[in-house]
Amino acid sequence: MDYEVFVLARIREEYDRCGSTDDAVVAALARTGRLVTCAALIIALSLLSLSVSPDIIVRLIATALAAGILLDVIVVRTLLVPALVALMGRWNWWMPGRLARAMRIAPVPPPRPVDGESAGAG
Repeated sequence: MDYEVFVLARIREEYDRCGSTDDAVVAALARTGRLVTCAALIIALSLLSLSVSPDIIVRLIATALAAGILLDVIVVRTLLVPALVALMGRWNWWMPGRLARAMRIAPVPPPRPVDGESAGAG
């Protein structure tokens, strides 16, 4: 989960810099891809090293956690998160007024559909 927050924070930084959701997703994944993948591989390999333990419970837990981490990095980080952020478009950056006031940031009005654009994408 930490690296998902890291990726999403980078997407937001890139969006603030360029103003385009699609460009932000591409740039953020290009900048964070190696770091997040290497971190996940290190954790997965560390857990897999526990799979040679003589205790069967430790083997099962270590192998399952390693597989879960690799699945999360491959499916969630590289496929689902970028696809959903790109699909949601400008709606990613809208925050309800009450929540914005509670966080003491300027509220952003919801995006309006542009000609030829559906209401849910942007």
